[in-house]
Amino acid sequence: MNTIICGLQWGDEGKGKIVDYLTETADVVARGQGGNNAGHTVIANDTKYVLHLVPSGILWDNKKNFIGNGVVMDPVGLCKEFVSLEEKGIVVDADKLLISDRAHVVLPYHRELDAAREVALGKNKIGTTKRGIGPTYADKANRCGIRLADMLCESTARELIEIRLIDVNRTLSFHKLPTFTVDQVMEEVMPAIERLRPHICNTIPPLYQAWKDGKTILFEGAQGSLLDIDFGTYPYLTSSNTTAGGACTGSGLPPTAIDRVIGVCKAYTTRVGEGPMPTENDDISAYFHARGMEFGATTGRPRRCGWLDTVLLRMAVMVNGVTDLAVTILDGLDEKESLQICVAYEIDGERHDFPPANRAAWDKATPIYEELPGWQADTTSARSWDDLPANAQAYLNRLSELVGAPVSFIGNGPEREQTIIV
Repeated sequence: MNTIICGLQWGDEGKGKIVDYLTETADVVARGQGGNNAGHTVIANDTKYVLHLVPSGILWDNKKNFIGNGVVMDPVGLCKEFVSLEEKGIVVDADKLLISDRAHVVLPYHRELDAAREVALGKNKIGTTKRGIGPTYADKANRCGIRLADMLCESTARELIEIRLIDVNRTLSFHKLPTFTVDQVMEEVMPAIERLRPHICNTIPPLYQAWKDGKTILFEGAQGSLLDIDFGTYPYLTSSNTTAGGACTGSGLPPTAIDRVIGVCKAYTTRVGEGPMPTENDDISAYFHARGMEFGATTGRPRRCGWLDTVLLRMAVMVNGVTDLAVTILDGLDEKESLQICVAYEIDGERHDFPPANRAAWDKATPIYEELPGWQADTTSARSWDDLPANAQAYLNRLSELVGAPVSFIGNGPEREQTIIV
């Protein structure tokens, strides 16, 4: 059974743990979009791994991992990730990881362009990680991007970078920022390209063959549906399709290869960066931060926290075609006496069951809440549905009812074994 795992919120939903858990029965793990602006945290055998570009399947032996064409690739960042994994005893070779030669390359000037744009936007900044992801996707859409296949030939890479730097340096000069020479870019990037060379190939035939051979494939999504360039809270989002459809366009496998879609959400809501978040709550944020929870895996930034928002989840379930819900960090609510669930928004006196497209409407969106009793009991030792307190079961059942998809997995702690199959 081939499965897409995607986030249903603004990322950070714990997808890495769910992917890692399901990888045990998978043959292949594929990543199809995003860049190293996101991170998956996986805890296995008492060791913490923070992955950015490498699929979570790398932590297992005898699993094939693919980084697809839809990913934007920072070669220097990826090599640093290799080193971090190898220091922890994880083998990273071409037998375990292949990288699409059609993936676009994040170059040093993309990061500078990203930072310059954020400064120029002032109070309207997007809140990016300044990793160069947006400018790289912009180059891709503008058909002036540079792909890994181009970088494999040094003379071709040099020529293409030289052409691109004409416009890039003009923009950087306008913002009074240092400009780049071709030699600077090449010196920084080419050693990493050489390290990656054995991994780079046309990944479509081997991935297609794995499907035809009946191998079990997991498609690992990065970020979350509310950051999708089409369906998210525009313009405060990422530059790729983070919803289920992006797994196909970003890997080269067709929709007919997909058997199910697992949507991952927390038992509450978090967001990093700018943009609307109707259920944001300062008390909930302080509650999690005081416990050392809810800090970004990539940036360390404290996440904004709030009550569960099923208006957003309802839409995300639809656009992803979610067949199963995985609800993570249920244990994060263990100490709460009462819980709020946002079931709709009120905007200008009208009830809205789905998020608005009009950006001005977000400023007026007031959550309509239902209150449920908390369970005030430790759920971290639960290993089955029946082990959960009755009020925790009621909370999950109400979540499922409101968003229109069944709860099939429950995360009640960071370890692999702290995953309940419903």
